[in-house]
Amino acid sequence: MKIKKFFSPLSLPILLFAVTICIGTILLHSHFSYYGKNISWLDSLFTATSATCVTGLTVVDTGTVFTRTGQIIIVSLIQLGGLGIMTFTSLAFYLWRKRIFLTDKIAVGESLLNNASFHLGGFLKKIIIFTFFIEAAGTFFIVIFGHNRFSLFSAAFHSISAFCNAGFSLNSDNLVHFKGNWGLNITIMGLIILGGLGFSVLEEGHSYLLTKIRHKKEEYKLSRHFGIVIKTTLFLILAGWIFIYFADYVNLQKSFPENEDMLASLFQSVTCRTAGFNTLYIPSMTNTSLLFMILLMFIGGAPGSCAGGIKVTTFRVLQSFIIDTIRGRDQVCVGRYAVDRDTVNKALTLLFFSVAIILISVLLMSFTEGGDLSHLKANGNFLEVLFETVSAYGTVGLSTGLTSGLTYVGKIIIVALMFIGRLGPLVLLSALQSIQTKILYLKPEQSISIG
Repeated sequence: MKIKKFFSPLSLPILLFAVTICIGTILLHSHFSYYGKNISWLDSLFTATSATCVTGLTVVDTGTVFTRTGQIIIVSLIQLGGLGIMTFTSLAFYLWRKRIFLTDKIAVGESLLNNASFHLGGFLKKIIIFTFFIEAAGTFFIVIFGHNRFSLFSAAFHSISAFCNAGFSLNSDNLVHFKGNWGLNITIMGLIILGGLGFSVLEEGHSYLLTKIRHKKEEYKLSRHFGIVIKTTLFLILAGWIFIYFADYVNLQKSFPENEDMLASLFQSVTCRTAGFNTLYIPSMTNTSLLFMILLMFIGGAPGSCAGGIKVTTFRVLQSFIIDTIRGRDQVCVGRYAVDRDTVNKALTLLFFSVAIILISVLLMSFTEGGDLSHLKANGNFLEVLFETVSAYGTVGLSTGLTSGLTYVGKIIIVALMFIGRLGPLVLLSALQSIQTKILYLKPEQSISIG
């Protein structure tokens, strides 16, 4: 009975991700995956975890260290991680048996659609079709706008990496060389945004557009979830764009052309919400920009998407909770409707555990990464550590340059953060709750003086 409870649908993604990472580690450590000197097991584990958890942090250069076979393994791990291991296995199970157990259906439904009642097989087929169509289109435009700088494989690699919000690049400088290329930047940004919206939003948007194109008489009503995700995403992109532009360019008056400044700021606003690509040299950015980027990385993308972070819906609920609490309202309202107490509690729990995990990680890495230095000698190290930990937890992949110089223990901490960040603390908590016994009584309540 205990074994059955342990292998519940909620714990299944954790086990599948762990197994995939282990297989990826073994393959990347094999001689056919790299050039020259042997890669350590830890670096192989780090790369496999970063790829499977679609993060993008790297301790070795992907384009020069790994062979074409190794790069294929990495992009395969990115694709599996982006779509979700459980999505692939559920689809294979459905096609094989033509049916699926109710518990598995509910688990996948809650993860992807926030709705337990839907046709699993048809929806998963749409996921595969949408994903490969978008990535194929992205590959085409990257080849067109890349001006012969991308081979077909390289274009496909970057397209998959962008849509899955991974941030892996075969270029040593990532996309810094293309910071003024509008066509390529818009293509990559489009892939990142689509990958960060969530499959349910893509499916709903697709259905809405088909209704409009076919001029059907019945009106297609977009869901509340669709509206919240789209509006909040646009707000965060716009806010990040304006903030980074003024923080990095207006005050410093850098020598880039003005239109290139605007494009670079927009790209960085889009990518730092879990994609990990960069057209700017991150260490050269101002502390003000880095702090705001930390906030965007912490928020992340939409539920059920390739993105990480606490998610835009959580951010929207927390924002409304704070505003309505200040106003003295008993209910938390998002738009015209109130949010149920269970959702608010989940948002607060997620916020608490996320902040706690990041703070503990920052504390540990302050010991491992220069913990023996005084504050004067370790000037700027705290911001670098905070940026690195939030980037790992939010599965973003941006770095101020700390990743390549991480200590042995520091790499293990980042690996753990990427794993936890991809699956989400609530998934881990739910998995633990599935093997726990629920208390069926309440204790007497008393108020406590606060503040």
